[in-house]
Amino acid sequence: MADSGILLVDKPQGLTSHDVVARTRRARGTRKVGHAGTLDPMATGLLVVGVEAATRLLTFVVGCDKTYLATIRLGQTTTTDDAEGELTATAPAAAVAAVSDDDLRAGVARLTGEISQVPSSVSAIKVDGRRAYDRVRAGETVELKARDVTVSRFEITAIRRDDAAIELDVEVDCSSGTYIRALARDLGADLGVGGHLTMLRRTRIGGFSVDGAASVDELPEAALVAPAEAAAAVIGRLDVSAEVARDLRHGKRVAAPEAFDGIRAAIDPAGALVGVVERRRGVMKSVMNMPEPQEGAAR
Repeated sequence: MADSGILLVDKPQGLTSHDVVARTRRARGTRKVGHAGTLDPMATGLLVVGVEAATRLLTFVVGCDKTYLATIRLGQTTTTDDAEGELTATAPAAAVAAVSDDDLRAGVARLTGEISQVPSSVSAIKVDGRRAYDRVRAGETVELKARDVTVSRFEITAIRRDDAAIELDVEVDCSSGTYIRALARDLGADLGVGGHLTMLRRTRIGGFSVDGAASVDELPEAALVAPAEAAAAVIGRLDVSAEVARDLRHGKRVAAPEAFDGIRAAIDPAGALVGVVERRRGVMKSVMNMPEPQEGAAR
């Protein structure tokens, strides 16, 4: 049986997230592999992959905040709000030239904080059981509902201009569910010249960084983040006694050893992840249990 753990992968351009999962299954010799947080084929960067029992942790990773590096091209719109779509409109050169650096910064500021955002119609959101992008490719018109997201940082790091467009390099910290393509589209619309995304790289998901992540060529020998370490990084650590660990594994409610809000990763004295626990009114119970580790297995 393959070891259980979290694999941090630096996804290259051109592969889908599912492609990375398929390669991981072959490399690690198991079918039990999943990922948290889809990246489009155009995008690169951090993909969090779960192997074996650690796939149970992915549902908690999905909701983490994220950091992206991106390049936005203002002056042109596309069918997909990114460089892979067909060009639909080009703003007059005079209109693009009239957008000042101060206008750019003001536009970015208006898209920072708690905002309402309509996802791109070619997103992976399901509409009546089918992905929105599949419906669009089938010739259907898809209109998605606006959703509230938080953009805690939207920073311009470079501005480049040519005769037809303005390119912005940006760094974005945002909540789960934020679409950077939509930020590019909405920034361009707000400035009156249109815009789309030309580069996207995810550098962080919660406590995980792309620094040191494995390439797809390194999947067979890449080190796994142990379930206990991964869970603690995502939701915080709670050390429990052997007795409490046993009771939690048996589905019992137990007194919480300390006050905390929400959920925590319960870790036994041997350093193994017992599971994810929730505290209510002074007692806690498991909302997700891990199998007891075998001798020598990752903890």
